[in-house]
Amino acid sequence: MNREQLFNLASDWFHQQGWKPFPFQTQTWTAFLQGKNGLLNAPTGSGKTYALWLPIVLDYIKKNPDYKEKHKPGLKAIWITPLRALSVEIKQSAERVVNDLGTQMTVGIRSGDTSASERSKQKGKMPDLLVTTPESLQLLLASKGYEKTFKDCSAIVIDEWHELLGTKRGVQTELALSRLKKIAPNMRIWGISATIGNLQQAQEVLLGMNSEAYRNSVLIKAVINKKINVISIIPDQMETYPWRGHMGLHLVDEVAKIIKASRTTLLFTNVRSACEIWFQRLLEKYPEFAGEMAMHHGSINRETRLWVEQAIRDEELKVVVCTSSLDLGVDFAPVETIIQVGGPKGVARFLQRAGRSGHQPGKESNIYFLATHSIELIEASALKKAVENTVVEDRVPYLNSWDVLVQYLNTLAVSDGFFPDEIYEEVKSTFCYQAMTRENWNWILNFIVNGSQSLQAYDEYKKVEIEEDGRFKINSRMIAMHHRMQIGTIVSDATLNVKFMGGGFIGTIEEWFISKLNPGDTFTFGGKKLELYRIKNMQVLVRKADPSKKSRLVSWMGGRMALSAQMSELLRQELYRANSDDLSPELKALQPMFERQRKESIVPNADEFLIETFKTREGHHAIFYPFEGRFVHEALASLLAYRISLLSPISFSLAYNDYGFELLSDQEINMQEVLDNNLFSTDYVHSDLQKSLNATEMARRKFRDIAVIAGLVFTGFPGKMIKTKHLQSGSQLLFEVFRDYEPENLLFQQAYRETFEHQLEEGRLLLALERIANQEIVWKQCEKPTPFSFPIITDRLREKLSSETLAERIKKMTASYMK
Repeated sequence: MNREQLFNLASDWFHQQGWKPFPFQTQTWTAFLQGKNGLLNAPTGSGKTYALWLPIVLDYIKKNPDYKEKHKPGLKAIWITPLRALSVEIKQSAERVVNDLGTQMTVGIRSGDTSASERSKQKGKMPDLLVTTPESLQLLLASKGYEKTFKDCSAIVIDEWHELLGTKRGVQTELALSRLKKIAPNMRIWGISATIGNLQQAQEVLLGMNSEAYRNSVLIKAVINKKINVISIIPDQMETYPWRGHMGLHLVDEVAKIIKASRTTLLFTNVRSACEIWFQRLLEKYPEFAGEMAMHHGSINRETRLWVEQAIRDEELKVVVCTSSLDLGVDFAPVETIIQVGGPKGVARFLQRAGRSGHQPGKESNIYFLATHSIELIEASALKKAVENTVVEDRVPYLNSWDVLVQYLNTLAVSDGFFPDEIYEEVKSTFCYQAMTRENWNWILNFIVNGSQSLQAYDEYKKVEIEEDGRFKINSRMIAMHHRMQIGTIVSDATLNVKFMGGGFIGTIEEWFISKLNPGDTFTFGGKKLELYRIKNMQVLVRKADPSKKSRLVSWMGGRMALSAQMSELLRQELYRANSDDLSPELKALQPMFERQRKESIVPNADEFLIETFKTREGHHAIFYPFEGRFVHEALASLLAYRISLLSPISFSLAYNDYGFELLSDQEINMQEVLDNNLFSTDYVHSDLQKSLNATEMARRKFRDIAVIAGLVFTGFPGKMIKTKHLQSGSQLLFEVFRDYEPENLLFQQAYRETFEHQLEEGRLLLALERIANQEIVWKQCEKPTPFSFPIITDRLREKLSSETLAERIKKMTASYMK
């Protein structure tokens, strides 16, 4: 068949569904059939899945004219998705195409949820089209004879590439692609990405630096003007002194009105504990939602999550309270409305969530923004601007992730073994390892064969053997089994399964939370009140609790997200507009707060940097406002505290949020002396940071994850996971050995590098200091706390008080400041 006939097949199929192909879809079909690689950038819900499934099937038809009678089995295309939850939907889309076009192609899924019987069936006979995850693709590379499996594969599609880019799973994918390019030379590589700023770089990372694949590639952008309506929920009464902690629950009635007026609503919270709280509060206040409301987050068991997803599609639910577990890809046509509780901290995440409503070409998306405290309305105003001008974050790719490379080489050694010179060229062609030297490479090879220099006496670190023909191979069945069980780069706190005593799996809870409870204690999880019976074999056994008993809400670590660089920039621009006449509805609503702020201090302009000092019964407060996000503020607070302590001996307690940070002391800072000593200098930032923060402690924690990924510590067998504290002590011991005897160890150095680059965002910190150096520093000596400082100083109280007494205390404080 020629291209025109193939296109007619595709267009006819589209018409049968009652659709018309978009220009970006036909462009993708053309480029794919011409043998090109590429990156497709299209918004959520625009039909990007069919932009690539169709040409894959058309290509098969082109090569097999008698495709209706004869079928050539074997793997023809791989579709990689970062979320297992999406696999079912992607498989259904593929099956619809292959069945309607009359091919005899089969579609299969390979992920952590695939049963053992299905896996062994696939071993004997691979499906034609395989939907899988980055981890499962690595497992396929760890199986004997993998080259035969992949050699005739004609395409690989990496879905939601923006989610993988800038993560170690992305690096894992880069390495897998470097191998597949070699063993399947006719394979086309395509990425699909929704919201991302650095598209050109994303394409380069996907296809490899200066590679043939990159030279023969296209970037296709879908030009679809999807209308996104951002509506802020503005309370009737505005707080003059805002505080964080009530999660916007005072607006529960407003939320209920929106829910009642829509077919289906998704209510997004940023963290799982807020998801649990909102679900409880809605149910308490509006019992009529029972049966029409559900909860969805990553720790709830898979069966429940799948049931919720299907119930949304079948329009059986009025509202689902969820977290980022529903951010990606799952297609819910009935969803009309999205409610975002609290600032989403990034434009891309906000757009992604907005796109979950009106998830069909041509439909409008409606997203309500519910500020958990009034300053967040500035974020809402900034997000509106970002949506209008489609300003989206860049995703910064990883460089030199030695832990992922160690894991990958062990994967190749577990299957058929590898020859170092051949693999060196492949690895060097990736974006992540472009700067790798021969010296680095030889260190890594020596590490997997002999353990590192300081571990040579211990056989358990000698995993790979060099065979007579120079092939590097793992021959020990025990090492191979341990390695296969630990493939992956997502390292989280140990999680325990929560089960009813009579059986019945509810979900997973982190070890640190459950370790604080005693048998008989009650906690709320997954919308149920549960009583802890006992912990046995990494399982939390529970029974239903007495509904009248007071219970603790489950919380998870790592829930606090920080503002992205783009979001911080937008927020500052919006804040500076508060002094102009050009006010958005949100800024108008905040006028009482701004007036109070001006009365006590100022609202800074673009060329001003504000510092406020005042005294309360807690001590002397100095508050700085860079508006750069909490991670940058955490590092800046430590840096400034260290620099001030060099001038005179003084100790501080630190607090920070997304807008600013506070240094609190029992003695007054001589602020003028501090400013005269060039406090915000960019000189010596790295060494000052190392001295000011407990950088070693942070690197030690980071090293635990690196040690797990590189296979230095074993996390245990399924159902018999090793406790976090044992993992921590095992990796800590290694960290100390490397620090004392082998500081040039690449994994040890990586722990420090990642701490500064990813956790402390050192690059952003330097940019913030440069910006402050060009601003006029305005130091205001205030009589009492200001509205801007209030969320920061009340955050500290939260550690000491329950939410009820905190609310009462804040009420009293506000009343006294308003006098």
